[in-house]
Amino acid sequence: MHVKKLLSFLGTVLLIFICSGVQAHGVDGDTKAFLADNTGVAFGPFLYIGAKHMLTGYDHLLFLVGVIFFLYRTKEILLYVSFFTIGHSTTLLLGVIADMSINAYLIDAIIALSIVYKGFDNLGGFKRIFGFQPNTKAAVLIFGLFHGFGLAAKLQELNFDKDGLIANLIGFNIGVEIGQFVALALVLALITVWRSRPSYLRFSTLTNTLLMAAGFVLLGYQLTGFFINK
Repeated sequence: MHVKKLLSFLGTVLLIFICSGVQAHGVDGDTKAFLADNTGVAFGPFLYIGAKHMLTGYDHLLFLVGVIFFLYRTKEILLYVSFFTIGHSTTLLLGVIADMSINAYLIDAIIALSIVYKGFDNLGGFKRIFGFQPNTKAAVLIFGLFHGFGLAAKLQELNFDKDGLIANLIGFNIGVEIGQFVALALVLALITVWRSRPSYLRFSTLTNTLLMAAGFVLLGYQLTGFFINK
């Protein structure tokens, strides 16, 4: 009972943290100032910005937590993360290079739905309610494409010099992968420790319900932003 209360408390704190800190997923003032003044190739700084962006991207990280929650074998984890990486790397580069018009609020709303989807999938909701199971690998790849558009939309909001664009984009993308690797390593370490305890499976339902709740909170936040800023 004490463990359940603790998990409920942590879940509430998580939702409050996401609501109050969601703007951290944007770009801070120092980074904006650098990008505005920078000209030409700046591979290292863009690599750092990409890593920082992923590490503060709560929506991306929550989705990945859902993806790996019930994956026990290293081969499976690498496979699913690879699908996600291929998806978001493709649309990140495509979105910026092609200068595609992307509404950041709507893309982030779809990303929030990806979190809801993964929590619902982990709970076995598709089989129980709809009688079928979506292809999880295809879903991770497809949602990865939207996550990449989300990253592209953040870059497109910034006023930075297009000279050296390809090199800087590659640096940013590599930075995103580094940030993703660091975040995943920390999450996997925590999950591995938790899996050794009986409470892991016992509270998996509560954990994935909280994951869905976090997704709905982010969805509401993004849709509110979309309608306010129309």
